[in-house]
Amino acid sequence: MRTTWCFASVLTTVTALLWAAPSAVSQPPREDSKPRSEPRDFRADCTTVLDGSRATAYCHNPYPQTDRVRLHIECERWWDVDSDSAPVEIGPAGYIELTDRCWKEVSTVWVSHQPLRDPAGT
Repeated sequence: MRTTWCFASVLTTVTALLWAAPSAVSQPPREDSKPRSEPRDFRADCTTVLDGSRATAYCHNPYPQTDRVRLHIECERWWDVDSDSAPVEIGPAGYIELTDRCWKEVSTVWVSHQPLRDPAGT
């Protein structure tokens, strides 16, 4: 009689675990599996570093499309002129460094992206 009770207990536990386990069929589709209505933007990976009053952005483009980047620096002092670099294109697997500075302290640094679309048919 003891073996039957143990067997029934194990069978009940296994049934409860299988019943509670999530099923792939009942889960909603993941966000990245849904069809996109607009093409994906391929933006270069950029890191900014501050060294005193000088700011540098290190950018690498791991994507197959070209990205146009600009370094923007906002200076802390009201009389110090903020700066925006000229746009620079980074091709596939490309790497660039952008550097600029303020006269005194740097308030904010960021990099803007403008992914370029390849012409149709290429």
